[in-house]
Amino acid sequence: MKKYVIIVAGGSGTRMNNVIPKQFILLKDKPILMHTIEKFFSSIPEINIIVVLNSQLNGDWKRLCTQHNFIIPHLLVGGGETRFHSVKNGLNCVPENAVVGVHDAARPLVNHQTIVTLFKDAEENGNATPYIHLNESIRELEGVLNKAVDRNKYVIIQTPQCFQSSIIKIAFEQQYDQSFTDDASVLEATGVKINLVEGNRENVKITTPQDLIVAEGLMNSMS
Repeated sequence: MKKYVIIVAGGSGTRMNNVIPKQFILLKDKPILMHTIEKFFSSIPEINIIVVLNSQLNGDWKRLCTQHNFIIPHLLVGGGETRFHSVKNGLNCVPENAVVGVHDAARPLVNHQTIVTLFKDAEENGNATPYIHLNESIRELEGVLNKAVDRNKYVIIQTPQCFQSSIIKIAFEQQYDQSFTDDASVLEATGVKINLVEGNRENVKITTPQDLIVAEGLMNSMS
């Protein structure tokens, strides 16, 4: 099956306290989004890369590609009102008989093994979502009260979340609901069982300035 990845790059720099959209912020002298695209291209060279970006940022992105001599082939698709609508726009460019991953642009530290394993499992089982175990205590909030809960019953979900395209395209024909926190939750709403696959702990999502420092440290340790 042909392989596609939709890289959702619609985030802003709000929580980064930066006027630059976070996917364009430099990480080791290169925009975060470029690192993310490179990970998929190096892991699956034949992959078809779709970048979903606010159309108003297309010019800025193209200038960055020229500035950094970035030539990995990719298709730009306009973003939507929400992440759900942005992913749906990307899925419109994916054929029926394919495996498609949906990934956050701000996760440049996903590793080769995670990518390859997820695409393989999705091709075999219909879908695959990466997770990591919690390593800290957690508590459940109930209004002004709170209580300890068993962390072994919970996991942290990451991306890329991978699917056979025929299955996920049908799921995205649903009406948008605020309970859709990721693509797996969209599929789950149709009654399909979600298959979890262990991810890599370094696959952090860069959201705050502190995350950027952590990501750079992780990249340095892996180089």
